[in-house]
Amino acid sequence: MTRIALVLVSAWLLGGCAPVALTALGVGMATGVSHTLGGMVYKTFTAPKSEVRKATMTALNRMQIKVQKSHRDGSSELISAKAGDRDIEIELEALTPNTTRMLVTARKDSGLLRDGATATEIILQTERIVGPA
Repeated sequence: MTRIALVLVSAWLLGGCAPVALTALGVGMATGVSHTLGGMVYKTFTAPKSEVRKATMTALNRMQIKVQKSHRDGSSELISAKAGDRDIEIELEALTPNTTRMLVTARKDSGLLRDGATATEIILQTERIVGPA
């Protein structure tokens, strides 16, 4: 709640700086999505892994991102996909029967550059489909 109030006050104070205000609101709306220094983006959902997996596949389909393969490894599942010149890896890990951690990495073909914006959008689209906890 404090974050939302801070973002709203900042947006009001920066009324003449529309691009800054819009950026501040965008950052505030992506609350709950975490980023690592390596460009990986992750979020924990209060939903079973099967539900998060189904939502992830729906989100990828809506975004027209092609799933190349998917395989399970214990309580985790790794989904590999392709969007343009981006290789996308999504790991879904069941932490408990009703808690799932999603980790997304989007790399350019070179493998050196990471695209945090695309990874974040995949998580946000998945979150919309899963719905509120």
